[in-house]
Parts: sequence; structure tokens; C-alpha cells
Amino acid sequence: MAAAKKLMSVRRDWRERDVRVVLAALIIAVATVATIALFASQLQRTLVSSASSFLAADRQLEAENGREVPPGWLEEAESRGIATGRMVEFSTMVFGGGGFQLVSVKAVSNEYPLRGQIEVQQDPEGPRGMVGEGPGPGEVWINPRLLRLLDLAIGDSLEVGNRNLTVSGLLIREPDGGFRLSSLAPRVMMHVDDVGSTGVIQEGSRVEYVYLFAGDDTALEGYYAWLKPRLEPSHEWEGVRDGETFSRSLERAERFLLLGGSLAVLLAAVAVAVASRQYALSQRDTVALLKTLGVSSGGIGKLYLRRLALWGITGVVGGLLVALPLFWLLTRLLSDVLERPVAFYLDPSALAPALLTALVSLFAFAYPPIRRLRHVPAMRVLRSQPGETGREALPDMVIAVLAVFGLVWAYAGELALVVSLLGGLVLLLGALGLLGGLLVATLKKVKGGGNSWRLALVGLYRHRRASLSQMAVFAMTLMLAATLILVRTSLLNDWQAQLPEDAPNHFLINIAPDAVDEVGAFWQERGQPLDKLYPMVRGRLTELNGQPVKEAVSKDQRIGALNRELNLTWMSSLPEDNEVVQGQWFEPGQREGVSVESELAERLGLKPGDKLTFTIGSSKVTEPVTSIRTVQWDSMKPNFYMAFPPEGGLTEMPATWITSFYLPSEKKTALNEFSRQFPTISVLEIDNIIERIQQIVLQVTQAIEAILALILAAALVVMAAVVSATLRDRQREGALLRTLGGRQSLLVRSTMLEFALLGGFAGVLGVVAAEAAVWALQFRMFEGSFSWHWQVVLPVPLISAVVLALFGRWQLRPVLNVSPMLLLRRLE
Repeated sequence: MAAAKKLMSVRRDWRERDVRVVLAALIIAVATVATIALFASQLQRTLVSSASSFLAADRQLEAENGREVPPGWLEEAESRGIATGRMVEFSTMVFGGGGFQLVSVKAVSNEYPLRGQIEVQQDPEGPRGMVGEGPGPGEVWINPRLLRLLDLAIGDSLEVGNRNLTVSGLLIREPDGGFRLSSLAPRVMMHVDDVGSTGVIQEGSRVEYVYLFAGDDTALEGYYAWLKPRLEPSHEWEGVRDGETFSRSLERAERFLLLGGSLAVLLAAVAVAVASRQYALSQRDTVALLKTLGVSSGGIGKLYLRRLALWGITGVVGGLLVALPLFWLLTRLLSDVLERPVAFYLDPSALAPALLTALVSLFAFAYPPIRRLRHVPAMRVLRSQPGETGREALPDMVIAVLAVFGLVWAYAGELALVVSLLGGLVLLLGALGLLGGLLVATLKKVKGGGNSWRLALVGLYRHRRASLSQMAVFAMTLMLAATLILVRTSLLNDWQAQLPEDAPNHFLINIAPDAVDEVGAFWQERGQPLDKLYPMVRGRLTELNGQPVKEAVSKDQRIGALNRELNLTWMSSLPEDNEVVQGQWFEPGQREGVSVESELAERLGLKPGDKLTFTIGSSKVTEPVTSIRTVQWDSMKPNFYMAFPPEGGLTEMPATWITSFYLPSEKKTALNEFSRQFPTISVLEIDNIIERIQQIVLQVTQAIEAILALILAAALVVMAAVVSATLRDRQREGALLRTLGGRQSLLVRSTMLEFALLGGFAGVLGVVAAEAAVWALQFRMFEGSFSWHWQVVLPVPLISAVVLALFGRWQLRPVLNVSPMLLLRRLE
């Protein structure tokens, strides 16, 4: 028994190379998954915090009925530890400098903004600055364009209703200066306490009360659960994810982080599986010796279970000790990239995937081959017996596959992600089976000799089982890494295509039909041609298939489009960034029909053939749904929920026109001339919004690069673990070749060629499977289009061949630096 304890001692265990490989793989698995999960959580908090400035809060409550909400609603929020603020928004005429001008007024409380800052200028020629609160009582900040339109100066008075307010600054940018067609006039910001004294708001005035909330997500969700039953149809609760302008980009970024973390889980599992299987194979002789010493199969199982538990504790602690400093470093890098401090926040829930990965990796990958050690016969110690067959390992493979995809599903919660990766791996294994059969049949005909190519090919055939298993792991690793690279490339290209440098940053609204040509000529003369012009008619959707729409739709559905007038249009051709997903687009000369935006159609339960009734002024228009189309809301171009044919039901309705165009900052002064020449046309400036979105995209891009680097590092570790799995056999063969007179140069060339061939084959299989996975991911998760990525497909097999050739060269170091006899003694 003393001999048995010595065989299973922890100290002896630490000296074994295979144990160190398993522990290293486990530590790397925990460190990689924990680092990415913590960083993704930190990044998500940072992005959402940054994006929350689009609302100046974490949540907004809009009351569009012209009435304030009960005071008890705000008191309830404050009792839950939620900070609150309020705004009042309305349009009115102001007087200053001898002229009148229609403006959009935002009156804010002392707490505004709860998130973000306001960019102001104290003097037209002075520097811009960021402040954390709005104007005080008796003061007003105005849009710089209004300063020129009314010929005002800082310190002058601006008459708002019955009140004279002092112009104390220029309002450059509001944190929540969102893209709203209702905010068409130049912006004026004042204090909310001054609104009553202006006398502007009367019974029946069009005014919107907006309430701001900021706090912990749990508190906000609990408050919303309390508030929801009390909300009226005219109330709208909104978060940053509800805005069309940014929510899609944020959702795509989070899905990419989810994909990166899922691939880290897969790579970590592969590393542990490979290392633990090699350890189990190396322990067969030890188990046989234990049995000759009288240890029972049950006793052996308990010994190895205790050993696995010790490894698990060591791997988790070691992984976290690596992950935490790395996470701190990434947080500091994120702060440098964003050029602002980022609070170091350790989310305990983000560590759960790492702990689950360690647990599943040990007991789904490491334990099954070790469990089978109990069945090793004692006679193995006396005579050489073959290793385990593929049939014996088949149950392990089934358990491993189920465990891997269970892990990914538990981590990501996205069935589309699991199915896409599973489909790619099935395609990969199928192709590998065909290639393996062809490879074995071809290599069987190769005879040995002194040529390095012959030695490489013979080596592949001699180690055909190990070569095919290594090729499978290499190919899967390359597939996962290539999938991340390809999705990253597609994602960033999509974002950059949506917001190019010359993306439209100004809208012209309320263009009279007889002024369309003049407006186009005005901007054409100044070298800024307009985008396509669209007619616009205001109307409300009132009936669905002859039934009042609010009765036809489930009462659980809160659809803002039913509580306000919609912008309706007619168009002959489908916009470039729209796509018909059901039905057919209008035929030339078609007079009836309406095309509906896909998300609204889904929420209303619409399908082609349904009849919609719109109330436009005192008239009603009823048309069948002829098509349902997707709309790219973040394109910064005019988009519409409803589109009619040019000769359809809207043709006789009074309409104004809308368009968008790009105007460089150095040509902004042309807007004043345009406003004087066309005083009835409203100009909506959205260049600040585009700048904010581009900043967010830059943050996401930097985060993607950091996560990609972590994934590629994990991929290299997996490849190193797989290469080292056959280290002993290859070193023994190298020592024998040297003993028989083989030159070092021949040994180096043949080994590097053998691994280069493995890497090349694995690279081809990996990128093909990656393209298949990306095809599915682009459609299901990222809602993008697919195209072949030749810039990645072509280099990956070559890079893979070079990297594995270098790993092969690394394996030969003991063979080249130590005498063959000494090396053979060490390996026995």
C-alpha cells in the first residue's frame, strides 16, 4: 500500500509533464473565459452608460397627452433609490433683435442631465465646453443658428411669451438630442421653473412632459413593474435599446461579444479535452501497477476523482489569478481608448461561465478517459498491449459534443449561435472523414527513403490516427478563430457602410410641392446635391380589417405607432436599403396597396392581403397590404412605416416633401441663407447624432480587437497543446533516426514539412467550415448579407501551415540538443 500511495502522491503528480499540461490547459481555460466574460460585462456597462446619454438618463417616461404625471410616480421612484429629473418640450414663437422665429423649447430641471453632459459655448468665437447641468432660472441657451437668424449677441434678451430671458450661452449639443422629426425648429433651452411665467402653455397646447430616471437596472425594472399597470396609451417608457438610431448597433455589438465568449468556451474545452486524454493514456501503466499491488477498481476511481477535484481547485484559483490582472489591464486600455476614466467594476456573475467551464471541462472531458482506466488489466504491466480503440472513445466524443454545446447554450442563450457552430463542425467533420480516407489511401503508396518529402509523407501515414485527430482539432480551432475574424470583418464593414463619412447629416422638411425644384437648385449651386425627395402625408392608422386597430391588437402590446400620427409616403421604386420579405413591390401603374415596415407588421400581426384604414384629416383611406419590407432605420435617410404607390390612395392628399443631404461643417453658413430664402422649410441638423454614433462604433471596434486578440491567443495555446500530445513518440523517432545516421537538416525539414501539410489541410477545412458558420450567423444573429471573404480564406491555410511547421521545429529541440542515447533513456 505504501508503494501505491507513492505512485499516486501529489508531489509525483506535479512532476509529470502530462499533469502540467492538463493544469495549464485548465488554467488557460478559466483565465480566458473569465477575462472575456468580465471584460464583456465591463464593456457592456460602458457602452450602455455611454449610450444612455442619448436619453440623458437610463430610462425616459414620455407623456404625450399634454398632462403631467401624478407626483406619486416620481416619489415612488425616489423611494427605490432612483434619481429623477424632468423636462417640458414645446414649440413657440420667440422675439429678439427685432424679429420673430419659431423655436423648439426644452425646459429642464436642475437634475438634467442624469447621464452625459451638455456641450455649450460662452461666446461665438470662444472654446466649447462640457457642463453637467442646464441654464439657471432667468437664463436661456440658444442654437448658434438662431443667434444669426435674430441677430442676437450673448447677454441680449430673448422674449419667450410673457417672459424676457437672458441669452447666457450657445447650445452646441444636448446629450439626448435625438433624431425626431417633431423637433424641426432651432433649439432653445431654458429652466423648467420659468415655464409658468411665460404663459405659453395653455389648456389644449401641444406640449410633451418627459421624466428622466437613472439608477440600478434591478431597481429600474422593479419600478417599471410597479408603473406599467398605471400607464396610459399616451405614456411611453423608453430605454436606450428602444431607440431605432442606436439600439441595432448596440445589439449587434453585444451579440459579437457573446460570440467571442462562446468561442472562448469552445477553445478552452478543446484544450482541456486534448490534454486530459493524453494524460489518461499515459496513466495506463500506472493503473496496471496499482492493480498488481492490490488496489481495487473502485479505489482507483476514487483516487483519480480526488485528483480531478484538486486539479479543479488549482485550475480555478490559478485561472482567476491570471484573469483578474489581465481584466484590470484591459479596463485601463479601454479607458485610454475612450479618453475618459472607466470605473473598474468586478461583476461576480461574469465569473460563473468560467467556473462552469472548469467544472464541465473536468468532468465531461477529463473524467471519461480517466474513468476507463479502472478497466486496464493488470497484465499490461508485464506485456505491451495496444491502446484504446476508437469504439471505446466513441461515448466520450458524444459526451464531449453534448457538453460543449450545452456550455455554449448556457453561456450565450442563443439557439441560432449553437446551431450555426454545430452545423459548421458537422460540415468540418464530414469533410475531414472524406479527406482522411483519401489521405490514407494516397499515403499508403508512398515508400520510405532519404528524401525529406518522403519522410514527411511516411510520417503522416505512420501516425495516421494521431494525424487525423490533430487535423480535426487544428481545423476546429482555425474554424472558431476564423469565424470570429470573419464576423468581425463583416460587422465593421456593415457599420462603416451604414455611416460613411458623407452620410446625410441634415434633413429638409415641410418643402412645398412648388418649391421642390427651387430647393434642389439652391443646394446644387453650392455643390451639395440633395438625396432623393419623398412626399409626406400625416395620417393615423385607425382600422385593421374593418375593426378598430386598438381592439384588433392584443392589449399586452404597447405599440407607439398606434398612439400618434405616422408619416405616410408614396414611392415608385424600392429604396436601396429596403428589402421586400413578403408580397410584391408595386407594379408600374398600380393604384392600390400599401407596403408596411416588417417590425411593425410583425407586432400588428399583419400579412399580405390584410386591409388597413388610415384617417388623414377628415378623410379615410383603406388599402390592402401588398408587401412587407425591412427598413434600415440607422441609415440617416428618410424612412417610412407605410409606403403607397405613386397613383394610389395618397395622391390627392395635401403633402409636403422631405429629403436629406450631407453638408460639411465649413458650409454651415449656407443654412442661414437657405432659411431666409425659404422661411417655411424646416431644417433638422443631425450631424451631432452621427458623431455620437460614430464614437460608439469606435468604442465597439476597439473592444472587438481586444477580444479577437484574446481568442487568437487561446487558439495558439490549443494548437500547442495538441502538438505536444504526440511529443514523446516523435522525439523517440527523431532520436532513432539520429542514431541510424540521419542528418539534423533532414530531420528538421521532414518534421516541418509533415506539420506544414497538417496545417495546410486543417486551414482549408477550417476556413470552409467557418464560411458556413458565418453564413448562418450573418443571417440569423447579425441580420446582414453574406459574401465570400477571400482576404481571409486564402491566407489562413498558409499561416496555419507556417505556424504548425514552427511548432514541429519546436518539438525537435531535445532531439537536436541532447545525445540520442540519453534522450531514449529519458523517454523510456
